[in-house]
Amino acid sequence: MQANGTGGQEPEPQMSCRNGESSSSVAGAVHSNGLMPSANNGLPSTESPEPDSSVKKKKRLSQSDEDVIRLIGQHLHGLGLNQTVDLLMQESGCRLEHPAATKFRNHVMEGEWEKAESDLNELKALMHSPSAVVVRVQTPLNISTISLMNLLNVILPCVVQRMKFLLLQQKYLEYLEDGKVLEALQVLRAELTPLKYNTERIHILSGYLMCSNSDDLRAKAEWEGKGTASRSKLLDKLQTYLPPSVMLPPRRLQTLLRQAVELQRDRCLYHNTKLDSGLDSVSLLIDHVCSRKQFPCYTQQILTEHCNEVWFCKFSNDGTKLASGSKDTTVIIWQVDPDTHLLKQLKTLEGHAYGVSYLAWSPDDTYLIACGPDDCSELWLWNVQTGELRTKMSQSHEDSLTSVAWNPDGKRFVTGGQRGQFYQCDLDGNLLDSWEGVRVQCLWCLNDGRTVLASDTHQRIRGYNFEDLTDRNIVQEDHPVMSFTVSKNGRLALLNVATQGVHLWDLQDRVLVRKYQGVTQGFYTIHSCFGGYNEDFIASGSEDHKVYIWHKRSELPIAELTGHTRTVNCVSWNPVLPGLMASASDDGTIRVWGPAPFLDSQEPEGLTECFSMDS
Repeated sequence: MQANGTGGQEPEPQMSCRNGESSSSVAGAVHSNGLMPSANNGLPSTESPEPDSSVKKKKRLSQSDEDVIRLIGQHLHGLGLNQTVDLLMQESGCRLEHPAATKFRNHVMEGEWEKAESDLNELKALMHSPSAVVVRVQTPLNISTISLMNLLNVILPCVVQRMKFLLLQQKYLEYLEDGKVLEALQVLRAELTPLKYNTERIHILSGYLMCSNSDDLRAKAEWEGKGTASRSKLLDKLQTYLPPSVMLPPRRLQTLLRQAVELQRDRCLYHNTKLDSGLDSVSLLIDHVCSRKQFPCYTQQILTEHCNEVWFCKFSNDGTKLASGSKDTTVIIWQVDPDTHLLKQLKTLEGHAYGVSYLAWSPDDTYLIACGPDDCSELWLWNVQTGELRTKMSQSHEDSLTSVAWNPDGKRFVTGGQRGQFYQCDLDGNLLDSWEGVRVQCLWCLNDGRTVLASDTHQRIRGYNFEDLTDRNIVQEDHPVMSFTVSKNGRLALLNVATQGVHLWDLQDRVLVRKYQGVTQGFYTIHSCFGGYNEDFIASGSEDHKVYIWHKRSELPIAELTGHTRTVNCVSWNPVLPGLMASASDDGTIRVWGPAPFLDSQEPEGLTECFSMDS
């Protein structure tokens, strides 16, 4: 440790289920379950018979029941089960969509543009209701009806204008594809332009007149061409302007199911794989649950090649290697097997007389910089591929170079220490810039290539710009910041704070987001990390010999990993393999963590301990 679409037009029943009663009877004697009518399907009746079962009223349907029936009907229609849809709507007394919407749909899909434009007048009347405008513009529900109608009178013409523009645009493109240039020009001049809507788009459309052929037109317009595909896309856009009481949004049931699956995954504390936006890869019959046995909280390997305290470890950016630095004055490069994910020793870099307390991979993983503890004035830059030392940098024997960070360009780096050194250098160790009087504890270069974050002895993190020599305060803590790391997107910072533990800060809003519980953090330098797929997790070492893992949004740990016998100084999560993690300890070992090796059997006794805690 270091001290520091629908088919044919439907019948004309009610707009929806009127108090749960159907306006038409079911054809024949088939019930909704497909069985012929009988006395309780063969069971004795416990109710008095009604005078005439043919006039028996249907069950009263709630609004949610009506919505579900329409959603199912839309989905079945998309599967081509139109007769089933007709029967469902007849038996329920509901209607999939308003007849005016069905007529509009058919005219669009058949390319009858004049009729589709005429349909807009009928649809406009259906859109002229307070409930419709609330849905479309998300107006607060406490707004008065008069205000809603006034708002509707302003918005509705714009909506209809937009819908008409989309129709005419499709009409124009289809004329061009058919080689009917004069007709297309007439649409552009006499119909689209007078709308006075989106003149910039009209200029672009006019440029398509110069296309040499149909392929050129489709390529430049990024358009599928005349036919079902482009008209279906057009209809999807048009549907978004209609209230759902008239026409359901496209593929609404799939959207709701996908949202449900994503919500379950988001609430799963152990979910650590890529989110598949499709529904084909999941079962809708059961809730999504990830087992902790699939999570990297089981010891896969114990690496014992170091002969003293291991102060730091870090996976390369491509995830194929792990570098570890030790008090034994060596850096070991480990190779990650792409199939088994086991690590084997690749090479040893020797000669760091003070020991190695910090390591930084270059953006392309060609170079590795090694720094020592507080009394070390040297910085070593290694070529990892060849194992050769490229630069051994030391500005003064009075320096303390304990931290380093690479510029995203891979041609520069910054380094510094608590004695007031803060340098920017090139790959040969030449000093490019320096900042006087900054006692650096930890460094990080943001992706903008200009801003360097530095934690200092004033319990803060400041941003420094070496180009215009400006600096600003970003994070202020009440206790020393022992180390910090930044998320890939540069938005979040993870701090190990003396006597406080692990804190998550939003660098953009400059606010403390969360304090994570459980870890024991005194005045030793412990390094935490983001990890897992999409960096949803946080891991940190601890002075109580454990590795702690939290879900980013949960203050309580979801796992505590045991096995080390002394302080765990550093944890590194593989950036490419979300199920692989490594930890370095004062016990002289590196532990490699992964999923349970025996997923279908009990956890081997004494392997490690892992348990979840409620968020």
